[in-house]
Amino acid sequence: MVATAAALTLAAPAQAAAPTVKISRIWYDSPGSPDSGANSSLNGEYVQIKNTGRSAVNLAGWTVRDKTTRADHVYTFGTFTLRAGKTVTLRTGTGRDTSTTLHWGRSGGGTFAYIWNQSKDTGYLHNARGQLVDSCSYNSSRYDYKNC
Repeated sequence: MVATAAALTLAAPAQAAAPTVKISRIWYDSPGSPDSGANSSLNGEYVQIKNTGRSAVNLAGWTVRDKTTRADHVYTFGTFTLRAGKTVTLRTGTGRDTSTTLHWGRSGGGTFAYIWNQSKDTGYLHNARGQLVDSCSYNSSRYDYKNC
């Protein structure tokens, strides 16, 4: 009977490990006029990526995108390491990058400069091999952000 129980345990399907790098928040309704395209309003729109693991993760070549297929709605990480337990905020506008804040580099152009739709959208995080690591969807105009 012990051999049968052991065989059943070994035959059980393996559970996929939860990603250690994930989208933790999307702030999609930035303050200011949504048509202005002002840098302060663009930077009020952001996505946060958190490393919940115990080791630093090299994000070089990883991408963040929204649901649209527009090529200009893809952010590719350059040389960047996300330390264990830390979060990086990726702001839509322009600015000086730091160890905790990066900038997509979008500017001007009114509503076309924004990435995140104000009523519903999905954010996708892919690793450098193009594999989907995490996603976060929202479908609400009741809030300004979505905790994922």
